[in-house]
This record gives sequence, C-alpha cells and structure tokens, in this order.
Amino acid sequence: MASSTALEGLSPSTRQWRVVDIVVASVIAVAVGVLFFVWSAGYSGISVLTAGFPPLAGLYSGGWLVAGVLGGLIIRKPGAAIYCEVLAAAVSALIGTQWGVSVLISGAIQGAGAELVFLLFLYRKWNLPVALLAGLGAGLALAISENILYNALWSFEYKLLYTVFASLSGVVIAGLLSWVAMRGLARTGVLSSFAAGRTADV
Repeated sequence: MASSTALEGLSPSTRQWRVVDIVVASVIAVAVGVLFFVWSAGYSGISVLTAGFPPLAGLYSGGWLVAGVLGGLIIRKPGAAIYCEVLAAAVSALIGTQWGVSVLISGAIQGAGAELVFLLFLYRKWNLPVALLAGLGAGLALAISENILYNALWSFEYKLLYTVFASLSGVVIAGLLSWVAMRGLARTGVLSSFAAGRTADV
C-alpha cells in the first residue's frame, strides 16, 4: 500500500516509461551484464584469497550491484533498478556465469534493494547521498539473501561481518562509482534525453 500511495503522487510523465527509456535501460543492462560475467570470473581468485577469512569476500560484491543503481540514476522511473539488475544478471547467465540461472533471483533481490531507496525518495532525488544509499540498500539485500542461501553454516559473527563488508562495497562500488559514471555520461551529452543529462544534481 505504501508503494502504491507513493507512486500515485508522481505525475504520469514521471511514472511512465518511454521507448527511449526501455532502449537505454536495456543497453545499460547488457553492457553491465558483460561486466558481471567478467566480475564473476574474478571471484574464483577472490575466494582463494579470502579462504582464511571468508567474510572479506563481501568487499568484492559491489561489482554485482552496479546495474540497478546506475540504471535507476539514469532512467529515473519506477522499476528501473530492478529491470536493469535482472536483465544484467540474465545476460551474464546467457554468457555462462558459473552460477547459472540462479543469478536471476539474486538480481531481483539486489535490484529491489536499490529500488526501495529510490522509492523512499519518491523518485525525486538523485543526488550523491541517494546514490550511496541505493548502493547500501543493494548491498544489504545481497548480504541478507546470501547469508540465508549460501552462508547458512557460518557463525553469526561471520554473517554480520559479511553484511558490513558487502554494504560498504555497495556504497563505494555501486553507489559512488555509478554516480560518477552517470555524471561522466551526462557531460558527454549522450543522456540529453534524460533528466540525468540535463541537471547537474537534483
């Protein structure tokens, strides 16, 4: 009900997706999906390096959260974060990530973590603090879901530390770097059809 009430307060132009929104969101998701595949390939080395203290692997997790935050910051429409994160996950699965189609579930959960933050600001604030919070939300969603699905045998302390590390990674990699990327793209003029390309900071 809260989500419905919040969306009712938005103008139709804010809620509705244009063709250009779908096209650009898809391009973002496909590009980041390829990066997801590369990032996933690097996880094998990270898992070896963190074998003595597994929670440290959480510091690497922010790379899997970029699509939702970046897509949300650029498209600025309800559902953009989830759409981009799930589609990026699907692309990485099609290329051949080691986790297969299970990444679709992860993508939906992580995208929802970022989406919730954008919703809390009623899809009207897109500045750096909101980007960082979106990265934090995605990181928390990732950590909680992975602690349930994959880290169930860990001690509470390990799960807590993994959550802290994943959240920090989400803030820095998904939040800060996505905001920097959005600003950089805006300066090139390629986002001129979007509010992200017409305003320095909102």
